[in-house]
Amino acid sequence: MIVVGLMSGTSADGVDAAVVRLAGAPPVLEWELLAHVHSPHPPALRAEIFACFRPETGDVARLCALNFALGRAFAAAALAAIAAAGLAPAQVALIGSHGQTVWHIPDGPAASTLQIGEPAVIAELTGVTTISNFRTRDMAAGGQGAPLVARVDALLFGHPRLRRALQNIGGIANVTYAPPGGIEAAFAFDTGPGNMLIDDAAQRATGGALDYDRDGALAAAGRVDEELLAELLAHPYYLRPPPKTTGRELFGRQYGAEVWARARARGLSGEDSAATLTELTARSIAAAYRDFLPAWPDEVIVSGGGARNPVLMARLATALARAAAARPAPRVMTSDELGLPVEAKEAVAFAVLAYETWHSRPGNLPAATGAQRPVILGSITPGRAVA
Repeated sequence: MIVVGLMSGTSADGVDAAVVRLAGAPPVLEWELLAHVHSPHPPALRAEIFACFRPETGDVARLCALNFALGRAFAAAALAAIAAAGLAPAQVALIGSHGQTVWHIPDGPAASTLQIGEPAVIAELTGVTTISNFRTRDMAAGGQGAPLVARVDALLFGHPRLRRALQNIGGIANVTYAPPGGIEAAFAFDTGPGNMLIDDAAQRATGGALDYDRDGALAAAGRVDEELLAELLAHPYYLRPPPKTTGRELFGRQYGAEVWARARARGLSGEDSAATLTELTARSIAAAYRDFLPAWPDEVIVSGGGARNPVLMARLATALARAAAARPAPRVMTSDELGLPVEAKEAVAFAVLAYETWHSRPGNLPAATGAQRPVILGSITPGRAVA
């Protein structure tokens, strides 16, 4: 079966579309990546997404229009990836679309989540049956709706002898701990900010000329302010035990403005701010492993945009080696080395989740999300012709 996975994460820089050939069933799933395409959002669309992230600028009319605009963007990304694979839409069985998270309340009496990018628009424009709205069913079952990639990580990258940590560094960083015991022994949680605060500092430091710290150049030119870093690492989120998830609601633009003001008050340059926030991501990941993983991993497999930042990768390796103390430092690598491009992994995960939903199999991992039970995820919107 050929499935397209679509993902737009917390960085909201565009849509990653992966075309995947899938066969079999857990615990043995055969997969082949046929194509991966990143379709950047036009500046106006990205600006509208960020406006709708913020309670003071988002409103129901803007969200309503953005839902359809993103549906069109997701459909275009899917068609581009299908063409890149040398296929026609009629040869694709399913599309699994994560959508764009605009707000996420992981727990408490108002626990809820909202992803937009209208699946009816995707199904109509592509003609392909579309599975979407994956997170809500997990939350209905008492979970936090995230991280949802834990089952897929363990399924695709579990090893019979090695303990692996599958570390995604997107806007938010999340880890899946995959021991040799199989899928049900895995669990996952968000470690904290990934690229989100680094991107914010890069934008502020360059007056908007940069959307992110390309190759970590800003961080490499700055120095880490250990006092500010210690203050940031004292945030209560880092001390909370899993299951836990986070997002822009906690570490978004508003928090970035607060951190920037504190850095400026301390006389830090933009480069110093980028260096300190890059170190924050690295050390918060290492501290999460030290505090919450049941055993130290043998390998750390990094994916997401942060894997392309050589400064962040170097600091992560150093932070993990220090946190390991007397234990052997884990080998740090990217998912590229296992045959999956770092930018494609999340999109591939939602292709797999759609495949599992279509076969009436659960897609969540209660140990990761806190759900009461495994559940079948997503809502199905038929294409123009259903097989």
